[in-house]
Amino acid sequence: MATPITKDGYEKKKAELDQLERVEKPRITTAIAEARAEGDLRENAEYHAQRESLGLLEDRIRRLRGELADCVIVDKDSLPKDRVVFGRRVKLLDLNEDFEETFELVGPGEEDYTAEIIKILSTSPLATQLINKKIGDEVTVDTPAGKVKYRILDIE
Repeated sequence: MATPITKDGYEKKKAELDQLERVEKPRITTAIAEARAEGDLRENAEYHAQRESLGLLEDRIRRLRGELADCVIVDKDSLPKDRVVFGRRVKLLDLNEDFEETFELVGPGEEDYTAEIIKILSTSPLATQLINKKIGDEVTVDTPAGKVKYRILDIE
């Protein structure tokens, strides 16, 4: 099943992949060659460290390629505006604390829990409870601190 992602999220992942392939990998490959030129590889800590770095980098490149191949870019403008779906911002009232919060439902790699508008994975427990709900609907979400009840105030 394809993973939804916004165009911005896709471009961010693609830019990271390009950076790793075009800048980081050649840099590490050059460092390996320089370390190899220093002589005995059995006792060359720099050589082994660079080889390990290259392995980790290649693993990250493989994962990014897989993520990009498995995702589908979602045009947020084509989505329903009257209910909570991927890509929408939703303003909630925490009924336990009488506190308003705004969340945006995003794909993997786009989440940001420090932003003013918190970007949460569309597969997170809160997001899955909100999907297809409308303004005025209430949901209860299990959190580590206990059950939290929310009312949907607005969908952007």
